[in-house]
Amino acid sequence: MTPLSDLASPQTTPFYAQDFTKPDGRSLTLYGLFPIELASPVPSPSDEPVDARPEMRWHPLRGEWVMYAAHRMGRTFLPPPEYNPLAPTSDPAHPTELPRGRYDMAVFDNRFPSLSLLAPQPEAVPGTDPRPGTGKCEVVVFSQDASGTLGGLSADRVELLLRIWADRTARLEATGKIKSVLAFENRGVEVGVTLHHPHGQLYAYDHIPPVQAQMLASAEAHFKDRGQPWLSDFVAAEREAAVRLILDAGEALSVVPPFARYTYETWVLPARAASRLSDLSSAEVTSFARVLKDALLRLDALFGVRMPYLLTLHQSPLGGEYPAFPLHIEIYPYLRSPGKLKYLAGTEQGAGEFANDNFPEGAAADLRAVQL
Repeated sequence: MTPLSDLASPQTTPFYAQDFTKPDGRSLTLYGLFPIELASPVPSPSDEPVDARPEMRWHPLRGEWVMYAAHRMGRTFLPPPEYNPLAPTSDPAHPTELPRGRYDMAVFDNRFPSLSLLAPQPEAVPGTDPRPGTGKCEVVVFSQDASGTLGGLSADRVELLLRIWADRTARLEATGKIKSVLAFENRGVEVGVTLHHPHGQLYAYDHIPPVQAQMLASAEAHFKDRGQPWLSDFVAAEREAAVRLILDAGEALSVVPPFARYTYETWVLPARAASRLSDLSSAEVTSFARVLKDALLRLDALFGVRMPYLLTLHQSPLGGEYPAFPLHIEIYPYLRSPGKLKYLAGTEQGAGEFANDNFPEGAAADLRAVQL
């Protein structure tokens, strides 16, 4: 068992991690605020090794890669209520992904990955020039409690998740094959979720994906033009305007950005310019976690229902120094008003330009008015 800290910051409260190998060969890491204790063997829904053969094909007009993973057609889809593959195993005859024991969170290799570090060279197909879908896909289980939510976790466990994301990023970088890591959570059937146990995912790419590449290019252009990181200027401007702030906790803050594409789109940012979670001090991680928890609780309380959303963590590319890149979390809520979903329709899908039904200033006022 290994006690870890936020990438060796001496002021950081340690957390604990223990690595295991599942019966089918996949990796599992259990994390906790206290030493890990197992009460059952490490399980897997199947003992058969994963045979993933993802491939990538280039889209010449969009200038981006498309992933193909035919083996994912057989992935778990709305399992029966009595079987939860993300809960600790209760019946050894029907093993899940997790053991029983004392731990707070778990990370394991996705059984149906869209990317693999062992992806083989694809077979040639006329009219294509495919390459291996090299990368890694991991599942992050936020809690042993199937009925919980990320926002409903205690503040120290939200902070633990931030430290886990930093730890996984460092581990993936150490493979020497990964250039970018995206941590995200899909929540709600409206977003296409088929497993409702609170969890997120990590996608690790062997290249810099288009969204992160554009962010990096824009941030570096801003730095070259202004001599200051975009994040610093943005935080200063939002604090001065004070009309889109949701919560300012000093070392971190949440805002509805002035360019929000979703009605209640919420960003969580450090107050100081940083590119990766590992750049933050212990106090900054604590503040970042507090603001993230507050943002999620406000979205759930806004209409009195669990808000369906997509949450994405944006960190700089790996394998180099990118000080201009702005570390931040983006949350895209899918309800624009009670019972009304935001659909991506013609202009969003066909032209890439969003239409928003409300101004960010009004949305921020609504979120500030929520009583927690």
